[in-house]
Amino acid sequence: MSFDKPLVITFADFRRQLGIYPKLGLRFKLPTGSLTPVHLHVTEVARVEKKFIDCGGTIRTNVSARLQLWAADDTDHRVNVEKCLEILNRGTDLLGSAELPLEVEYDLPFLTAFPVLGTKVEDGNLVVILGTIQADCLAPDVCIPNKCTPGSGCC
Repeated sequence: MSFDKPLVITFADFRRQLGIYPKLGLRFKLPTGSLTPVHLHVTEVARVEKKFIDCGGTIRTNVSARLQLWAADDTDHRVNVEKCLEILNRGTDLLGSAELPLEVEYDLPFLTAFPVLGTKVEDGNLVVILGTIQADCLAPDVCIPNKCTPGSGCC
């Protein structure tokens, strides 16, 4: 079964959105519809590169920018849009390109990565909309049983 990939915004797009609304609070909306706590820390800006071979034998590389979020015990702590932009600006050179797709890593309760689909202004906050990532076969012509031929080694 094939899934359409969500349209993920880039690190550069996200920085532009933050620049428009520097005085707002910052919240992240999980795919479940709930919001992350207001006392969230942005603990990392990272370049994540994954080199792998798919089930059909093709070598692939995925590169993304990733923010790590952490809800601290310090419930008075707030990272607003302006502070988040400062943190992102410190990590820009590390990424190699600001045009990388953006993901957010957050404990839910296990560390999970979510693609960033966009932002919206709501109740005095810039709300970052997070999506989901679906696993899929990258070589269906080789690995899906209906498409396998006897003796090909894929079935």
